[in-house]
Amino acid sequence: MNKRILLPTDYSKNALNSIRYALDLYKDVRCDFYFLNAFHASGYSLDSLMVAESGERHYEAAKLESTEGMKRLMEILRLHPENDKHKFHTICTFNSLLVAIEEVLKAKDIDIIVMGTKGITDATNAILGTNTVGVMEKITQCPVIAVPASYSYSPPKEIVFPTDYKTVFRRKELNYMFEIAKMHSCSIRVLHIEKRNNLNAAQENNKALLEDMMQGLDFSFHTLTKVKVSQGIEAFFKSRGSDMIAFLNRKHRFFSSILSNPLVKEIGYDSEIPILVLKDNS
Repeated sequence: MNKRILLPTDYSKNALNSIRYALDLYKDVRCDFYFLNAFHASGYSLDSLMVAESGERHYEAAKLESTEGMKRLMEILRLHPENDKHKFHTICTFNSLLVAIEEVLKAKDIDIIVMGTKGITDATNAILGTNTVGVMEKITQCPVIAVPASYSYSPPKEIVFPTDYKTVFRRKELNYMFEIAKMHSCSIRVLHIEKRNNLNAAQENNKALLEDMMQGLDFSFHTLTKVKVSQGIEAFFKSRGSDMIAFLNRKHRFFSSILSNPLVKEIGYDSEIPILVLKDNS
């Protein structure tokens, strides 16, 4: 069965960059790519009781703008090297982005979402676009890759996986990280920022379980001490020239402590490397 990848777009340069990243990342994989534009009608709030309807002037104007934007996007992508492993599908819908994504996930059995970190309306000083943060935090059915606007694709060779070893790992949560590592002969560097001198027995067991899961992959374990988590992660991936950082978002516990402002601002993800957010979808 083909991999099913959802590509939300607002037709911004950042969205186009994330689309190109996805096409290159999965260039050797048979994929169905679903391009999604969630449009709004001028003068209407998606949260209000006043709903724009088909045939209404503002709705039709917004729909036309959305469909024309999608046509332009498809024309741009024709300049991308043709790949007979890839099939394109387009969806334009009147909805909020989160609700639109939820509906597509259910209807199309999506495997992974790839999107930009900023959109066309995001402030230039925003670290992660509001929509991106919302998708990372609230979409639990599948992993999300967020691609910085300035990031130029090259095949990933090293993934950094920060962890505190405090929860039991499950293979199904980590499979997408393992899959990307296998696709690109990519190494995984497990990073622990140590707050105390030694791991306790439970943490040691979780580390051993993770090591067992990664057999057959190129991996290594690393520990930093006497450093803030944000500074440690930043120093680690910058010094190594890593290509991706993966976080496990289990019930928002680790995600909220690592990928929340001001921590994201300190690390500077907006101008660095793609973020893979792995999900607990049990």
